[in-house]
Amino acid sequence: MSSSKRLPETLRIAVFYDGTFFDKVSKYFKFYHDRESYINFNGLHDFIRDKIAESCDMDVSFCHVVESHFFRGRFSFTAAKNANALEKDRILDQHLMYAGIQPHYYPMKETGDRAEEKGIDVWLSMEAYDMAVHKGFDLIVLFAGDQDFVPLLHKINALGIRSMVIGADVEWEDNKGMRNWINTSQALTNQAAYTVMLNHEVDDRTEDDDPVIDGMFN
Repeated sequence: MSSSKRLPETLRIAVFYDGTFFDKVSKYFKFYHDRESYINFNGLHDFIRDKIAESCDMDVSFCHVVESHFFRGRFSFTAAKNANALEKDRILDQHLMYAGIQPHYYPMKETGDRAEEKGIDVWLSMEAYDMAVHKGFDLIVLFAGDQDFVPLLHKINALGIRSMVIGADVEWEDNKGMRNWINTSQALTNQAAYTVMLNHEVDDRTEDDDPVIDGMFN
């Protein structure tokens, strides 16, 4: 190889998850989609690399997820124990650990019989922006659907860093006949360089027996 030939630069990708949104999308595929399976984090990261390589017209071998972070509210030990959620929490931690994803948990606001997730979008946005500034990622992937993340993408765009939003837009009826839906904010996708609606990708590429799609499910 000639010493003057310049090797392709690696595209450094950081992935940030709104954990509650991810959980809703994953459960949709498990309980209300023909896939009947939860999303596999490692397979999802392979899918992300594949989509970015396609979008940026480069070889997937030069697209690497160098960091990934998962943000979600978490119950106190007592509340989780009373709700029989301790095992689910441990299983999630195991999946994140084996996928190399850093978890970030924020205490749920627990009042009486109610619990609310507060402050996660702000925390995710602050951490993502801080890391973008100091670590200089080439592309940030946001797995989220909430309009509250629009200011984050404004800031990311100002840094000259490209962004991809992974969302979903689906409606379905549960076994009680109740209408359910998952929406992704149009204002959010308008700010992203690339947008991927995961349900459309899965439906469009399943008929082709796409190994990348197959690998995204357990």
